[in-house]
Amino acid sequence: MDTKIGSLDTCPPRNNDICCPSKTTQHSPSQTLTAPEATLGRHLARRLVQMGVSDVFSVPGDFNLTLLDHLLAEPGLNLVGCCNELNAGYAADGYARSRGVGACVVTFTVGGLSVLNAIAGAYSENLPVVCIVGGPNSNDYGTNRVLHHTIGLADFTQELRCFQTVTCYQAVVNNLEDAHEQIDTAISTALKESKPVYISISCNLPAIPHPTFSRDPVPFSLSPKISNQLGLEAAIEAAAEFLNKAVKPVMVAGPKMRVAKACNAFVELADAAGYAMAVMPSAKGLVPEHHPHFIGTYWGAVSTAFCAEIVESADAYLFAGPIFNDYSSVGYSLLLKRERAIVVQPDRVVIGNGPAFGCVLMKDFLKGLAKKIKKNAIAFENYSRIFVPEGQPLKCDPTEPLRVNIMFQHIQKMLSSDTAVIAETGDSWFNCQKLKLPKGCGYEFQMQYGSIGWSVGATLGYAQAVPEKRVLAFIGDGSFQVTAQDISTMLRSGQKTIIFLINNGGYTIEVEIHDGPYNVIKNWNYTGLVDAIHNGEGKCWTSKVFCEEELVNAIETATGPKKDCLCFIEVIVHKDDTSKELLEWGSRVSAANSRPPNPQ
Repeated sequence: MDTKIGSLDTCPPRNNDICCPSKTTQHSPSQTLTAPEATLGRHLARRLVQMGVSDVFSVPGDFNLTLLDHLLAEPGLNLVGCCNELNAGYAADGYARSRGVGACVVTFTVGGLSVLNAIAGAYSENLPVVCIVGGPNSNDYGTNRVLHHTIGLADFTQELRCFQTVTCYQAVVNNLEDAHEQIDTAISTALKESKPVYISISCNLPAIPHPTFSRDPVPFSLSPKISNQLGLEAAIEAAAEFLNKAVKPVMVAGPKMRVAKACNAFVELADAAGYAMAVMPSAKGLVPEHHPHFIGTYWGAVSTAFCAEIVESADAYLFAGPIFNDYSSVGYSLLLKRERAIVVQPDRVVIGNGPAFGCVLMKDFLKGLAKKIKKNAIAFENYSRIFVPEGQPLKCDPTEPLRVNIMFQHIQKMLSSDTAVIAETGDSWFNCQKLKLPKGCGYEFQMQYGSIGWSVGATLGYAQAVPEKRVLAFIGDGSFQVTAQDISTMLRSGQKTIIFLINNGGYTIEVEIHDGPYNVIKNWNYTGLVDAIHNGEGKCWTSKVFCEEELVNAIETATGPKKDCLCFIEVIVHKDDTSKELLEWGSRVSAANSRPPNPQ
């Protein structure tokens, strides 16, 4: 059956529950528009609303100003002005993680190349983000003119060429005849492929009426992908035979389950099979951690306690949507054997060293397998036998210098179905990975791309998409210095996020991979900076904490009297206070990075 854009199950949020479709958008029947309304700008605005976007993150520039006027005029659209294009892109990324799709608007080349890094990150994480650029006047195409905001050549394709490798579709709209088709094709491609798209719109076109825009845009239908039925049946039979003869099989969730929309199906299979169930680190939040057979995060040598032992000793493992890169494999050190694995990608299944089945959708495969699998809880029973509850960190005097492991004990108590966690690249990856997410608690981080500073913009976008949740963001001082400005936008938007700025004096994750003086940064007065940005406008509260007693008081204030404020808590910790997981991971990644060249 066909699926309308407004109700497309695009990119469900990580809320530690069974993933569910994003909210549907109701549409009125198509109406004839008067000439002043039948414009390209209005059509684009309507399409964004139809696809589920109600907030667009933007930075104005002379090539996009008229387009911004038309976006502002759309009642269902809110324009969120950001401090720079990079953060606008990161915000669209965070928004898409929660809402299912995001959008940003920047100006030609200087804005486009600035937002490019964020769009590359969205591409790596399979997020449908519509990146809209205000382009040159349509009359300048094909001339030999040199324009400002370019590198001084009469060639307007530099920006386009840069975006071609990090978007799944590019539309350059410089005439009205095919503008309708180009815009609709770009948006539908973003939703179908779950990847970013690029739309450049000439600056003189948004306000011009055209007959193709004379009616309210009709929500168009997207034909869903369908499994090859014969291939699906063969894959299910082969997988069931493979798993049913295993003694202690396990199953592991990977990050591509989100793009495959297979979270429900994975849990159905877990219920039917009784297997021990783990997640890869980049899939945390995609499956419910309160599931009775959940055993934690599988991350090789830095896995949750007793999880790696169960996974790596299994005689069969099903990985759904995995990404095995150098980070997720801890420097290629996982103790897995290909012949024991079933690897299920969004549209392909590989069993052991073969056979392989193409055109088989993950969701269909997992649902079908659940009906054929025999219940086998041996791996989970083994886990239950060897499991020893985690020890508690050594208690410290309430007034002695705060330790990170003590801090996260208190963070754990803050989590509920009304919160979401954003973890910045760095030691926050490892500390947040150990949090036990209650039902409904959101969780996001950017593991594949790992761009430091991502979390500031992503927090802005995520919080804007789900204002009913209190976002808890964990950001290192080095990362914060990259993108700090958009604390300003959070305040303008009335957000109530709690930001924990972990100040340990540098790029700690890089110290553990390869140390040097370049990993030490200039210390800022972070609370003073946020107070200056606040400048008495909006609701903001800051605190600097040095010990457990001060942290407890700060959390009580942030969740009590200041619960409707943006709260910024700077946590001062020792520069060498890191998780044991980062120490292990850093040494293994360092070894992988420093491998000598192969003999020629």
